Amino acid sequence: MKYSLQTSFARRTLLLLAATFMLTVVGRLVTVTGAAFFCSGWPLCMPTAPIGYLKLFHFVLVGMASMVMLDVWRKAWREQRHHRTLLPLTTITGVLFLGQSLVGALSTTEAYTLHLVVLHSLTAIALWISLAMLVFISGTLKEDGIPDYAGTFGQRAKDFFILSKPVIVLLLLVTTYGGLVAGGKAWPSASLTFWTLFGGALAAAGSSALNQYIDRELDRNMQRTSKRPLADGRLTPAEGLSYGLALCLASYYVMAGYVNLLAALLSLTGIFYYVFFYSIWLKKATVQNIVIGGGAGAIPPMVGWAAATGELSLAAWILFAIIFMWTPPHFWALAIVRKNDYARAGVPMLPVVEGEEKTRRQILIYTVELIAVTLLLPILNLAGTIYLVSASVLGAFLLYAAWKVFRVGGNKVAWMMYRWSSMYLAFIFLALMLDAVW
Repeated sequence: MKYSLQTSFARRTLLLLAATFMLTVVGRLVTVTGAAFFCSGWPLCMPTAPIGYLKLFHFVLVGMASMVMLDVWRKAWREQRHHRTLLPLTTITGVLFLGQSLVGALSTTEAYTLHLVVLHSLTAIALWISLAMLVFISGTLKEDGIPDYAGTFGQRAKDFFILSKPVIVLLLLVTTYGGLVAGGKAWPSASLTFWTLFGGALAAAGSSALNQYIDRELDRNMQRTSKRPLADGRLTPAEGLSYGLALCLASYYVMAGYVNLLAALLSLTGIFYYVFFYSIWLKKATVQNIVIGGGAGAIPPMVGWAAATGELSLAAWILFAIIFMWTPPHFWALAIVRKNDYARAGVPMLPVVEGEEKTRRQILIYTVELIAVTLLLPILNLAGTIYLVSASVLGAFLLYAAWKVFRVGGNKVAWMMYRWSSMYLAFIFLALMLDAVW
């Protein structure tokens, strides 16, 4: 494999490497000389001494390097949308560059803590590794790619939006906000709400995109998912992978920079749980895929709780348990409706492997256990009357739906259980929030 600079993309990546090297050298000089103390402010500053101009020069270099990075990123997304290595690598490099700039900007504020110092160093190492790989791989290109757009800008934007699974993201944000309010026992500030939900949305959307990237071949065999952007070919696998990785990585910088370390680590754990543990391994490995994999969707309320308090109490773990117990009856109801789809795709869902009758019985059992878990909060004096009444009424409706699934059977009542369980989760977290503030 011969390296050359015969393509404009390769030359741009080399320029980006040089710009980043200059930026790093000047940044180190700023640190060593203490120039930052003589030129405070961001993104620009007014020097109070000659040495302060070094800090100002560093800001200028950041702007110049950012323009080069943007140009490389734009060219990759225009001309390399089918390249499964180059496009994800360019995208990751861009996010690392922005992350490094973000953490650097936070160094001028009181929010700059030890974990951000460590993150700044680790990001620098990762950025140099990704840059070196990008320069090398781009140097193996024999010619520049030709811009290739599948569909209009509006259609592509819609496809990326669908790739994020917005309905699931919205439900996860409801549970995140529920944990945020319940943990703080008050309506959180606008700033904390925004950054927690923004970071959570990035993590959930990125995980969903990576899930669809992993399942793209499987999705083609299922009627329910065959028209998804990656399964249908409207977006390339490289685009799906790049989009998912970018959102997941960006979510950590948002959480670590503007919320707190525990919330960031929990969010990252949820990403790894869903993408690696569930999507890659569990989904096709065991009939208990939904039961064990439910832990991924149960993490968001813990993220909200950690964002509000900086710690996890017993109540936070009960919120985790509520969603963990809610997941099997919710998805098994859908699996009954889509049993043939799952069988055709080779996914060992419970109704496919052990039959519909056992699945209906398990839905009822898990629903009873779910209701029991929801009542732990008032029993342990961790929630009040509003929540107790709401959990009891909502639980009764859900139990009725599960009983009909068990006794009647069929797709109609299973679909009703699926829809009711979605509303159940949203309303019980709404009740939890109202109980916490009133």
